[in-house]
Amino acid sequence: MKEAKARIKINKLLEEAGWKFFDEEGQTANIILENNTKITQQLLNEFGNDFEKTSNGFIDYLLLDEKGFPFIVLEAKKANVHPLAAKEQARKYAVSQKCRFIILSNGDAHYLWDIERGNPNIITKFPSPKTAQEYSSFVPNQKDLVGEEVKIDFIALTQKPDYASAPQWNDASLKPSYIEQNKLCFLRPYQLKAIKRIQEEVKEGKDRFLFEMATGTGKTATSAAVIKLFLKTENAKRVLFLVDRLELETQAWKAFVKYLKNDFQCVIFKENRDDWRKAEIVVSTIQSFTKNNKYKRIFTPTDFDLVISDEAHRSIGGNGRAVFEYFIGYKLGLTATPKDYLKKIDSEKLNSKDPRELERRMLLDTYNTFGCANGVPTFRYSLLDGVKDDFLINPVVVDARTEITTQLLSDDGYSVMIENDEQQEEEQSFYLRDFERKFFSDTTNRIFCKTFLENAFADPVSGETGKTIVFAVSQNHAAKLTQILNEMAGQLFPGKYKSDFAVQVTSSVTDAQQFSINFANNNLNGSANFNEQYKTSKTRVCVTVGMMTTGYDCEDLLNICLMRPIFSPTDFIQIKGRGTRKYNFLKDLFNNEMKTQVLHPDKKKFKLFDFFANCEYFEEKFNYDEVLKLPVLRRTGGDGGGGGYVVPEDFENINPDPLKTMRVSDIGAQGMKIDRMYFNRFEDQVKEDKTINDLLAKENYEEIEKYISSNLFEKPEDFYNLEKLQKAAKVDRKLTLREVVEKIFGYIPYFKSKDELLEEEFDKFDSTYLPDENNFSTAKNFFKSYITDEEFRGIIENKNFALLNTNPNGEVFRKLPPDLRTLIPEYIKENISLNKFTA
Repeated sequence: MKEAKARIKINKLLEEAGWKFFDEEGQTANIILENNTKITQQLLNEFGNDFEKTSNGFIDYLLLDEKGFPFIVLEAKKANVHPLAAKEQARKYAVSQKCRFIILSNGDAHYLWDIERGNPNIITKFPSPKTAQEYSSFVPNQKDLVGEEVKIDFIALTQKPDYASAPQWNDASLKPSYIEQNKLCFLRPYQLKAIKRIQEEVKEGKDRFLFEMATGTGKTATSAAVIKLFLKTENAKRVLFLVDRLELETQAWKAFVKYLKNDFQCVIFKENRDDWRKAEIVVSTIQSFTKNNKYKRIFTPTDFDLVISDEAHRSIGGNGRAVFEYFIGYKLGLTATPKDYLKKIDSEKLNSKDPRELERRMLLDTYNTFGCANGVPTFRYSLLDGVKDDFLINPVVVDARTEITTQLLSDDGYSVMIENDEQQEEEQSFYLRDFERKFFSDTTNRIFCKTFLENAFADPVSGETGKTIVFAVSQNHAAKLTQILNEMAGQLFPGKYKSDFAVQVTSSVTDAQQFSINFANNNLNGSANFNEQYKTSKTRVCVTVGMMTTGYDCEDLLNICLMRPIFSPTDFIQIKGRGTRKYNFLKDLFNNEMKTQVLHPDKKKFKLFDFFANCEYFEEKFNYDEVLKLPVLRRTGGDGGGGGYVVPEDFENINPDPLKTMRVSDIGAQGMKIDRMYFNRFEDQVKEDKTINDLLAKENYEEIEKYISSNLFEKPEDFYNLEKLQKAAKVDRKLTLREVVEKIFGYIPYFKSKDELLEEEFDKFDSTYLPDENNFSTAKNFFKSYITDEEFRGIIENKNFALLNTNPNGEVFRKLPPDLRTLIPEYIKENISLNKFTA
């Protein structure tokens, strides 16, 4: 029965993709069912004599090309069997029929495998005959790619092919200025190793790669070399470079133009929507492709033969994954976030919505996506490697904690006594994530600013405070810190800065993006404030929230201040990476006589002021080069016996109804921990059960579910059941027992939320029917509402349309074209089980 159901789904998918079971309307049938395959002696010699214990076998589906020759082998499995289980069996069939392509499917999950290129790739719909023909028209030349010699001047030869014959190149005294004048890019040894690793992986048949490279190590230049390698050797006709932020889009485009414009054209997709095909390199934000699933309406899966994802675990998250998997070709992921940074994360102590836990899941999933399930990337080059090779510099960490921040970091949190509505004192606790959002202490912020100003690295030429970026919690917090810094600078340097010492650079500030550019170019609010011969920004500090974290280059930065807790490993590494680049400050000094008076012109370290123990959290081992003692806030209300409460001097509650907010949850931290441990105990029991492991090896999920229900559920002591496990896992929908088993054994990284599943189901519908882009959002809202709103669904099914006037989804129904009002309910009834979307 399960196999029959899978076949029904597969038949429908084939028909929807344009394949024909029968001759019709002048079109010839191009599907053969259960085709008998003879295994020749040549195949037996190649694969051995273990072919289903016979010399012959049957192909489930054989798809033919336009000339009627065997083209694609489709191997079908039951719904409870993973499609990849049929991989080797299908390969034998494909080789016997001289087919290059294989589809593996169990009706729900599908893989397309080009056996001449690499590994099976997951697909959301079957390729049409036309699309499949496009696949076959591209024949990569792996031999040339593997054999291409890549030297340090691989990019420079594109920029200026005759650079080595120039007189300046051969004059040692003129060579540095010649390189700078022509902006020549020469690859570093570790970048060459990264490219070599790709060549080695391609030789082994791999088609997915992951580069884990620290900020400042030149991921874009390395990417440019990889792009040239694939285009030059004709292993790619066109390359897609995906980023997750607008500023990175422009930055990448500028870099590729600078490096490769003489050989290849590069465009930004949104600026060239009508003529992007003219370019070999297309740069885009993931958002430009995902909006209304635009990528399916504009591109075919074969438009890009190499897809590179910058900050991979962000740009392939959520809907971005669908874009990434849509294109059939080589895939390269870039990330600066090493997996090791997540080792200390204790998920037992984290709320399920903690960004650190979310990012942990995303990163683990990224490694699997790029074929690095063992946690070892294709190539790794860390900050420590860069420091050791003298390309980067390490920070001097200033671990500075006030009494409040120390208490916020503790398990008990920071306690204050607050008067309630009955004029009685009640204890209220704040935790790390509450800083600034739920309470504000002007005293604490002033201590932060004073500590920074008294201990910051000074500019080696002018002696003033070195250029600094301060990271605040929010725009409101940034405004307060900027004001405090300017007040203090006015006292320290009377008449010198006139409120230009610190500038807020956040999205709410007009021209904030230009401010960040001017700061890097040393002309924010003017320049040469202390020395007319020295070009350095008059503004010394930019106070931001998130604008200057990723892709922002300011090489002469000497101080970074974390005046907020950091919850994302990626953000932490990116922020730290702003300061790791080396710099010689004499570049900006125009008086040669003065240059001789600068004792230490080279930037050899920078200070990282950490007021919230972020380094301690994210670093497994860290040498604290400098620890500062801060003023201690006074204690009041205590009797010396440990029963008092810490009260900040200038405590101000900015929450309009704090007690009500704090009473939202009746479950304390201890209870939540017990809840999560409930699932862990069950997980341990399942993993240790020999019977379950034996059944898992046979992929017999049906028997596993029966065994768990009979032998583990509702037994004394724990009384496990699916409802309790679902509650412990904090999932907003019903779980299946199979999902629980797959999560326990690592087949799925986490339980997807109701909305994630809804997005996936709509994506499948959209892949099949592609509603007009103008109706996309309305169709998605209708689709989700029909599944999740029982009242709305009943109105549609019973045709009681007058009731739509009082239903919140009535407007969605009215906006939708009549054909979709009928099509969507029919599709959902035939393809989707509504049970999993209930709580």
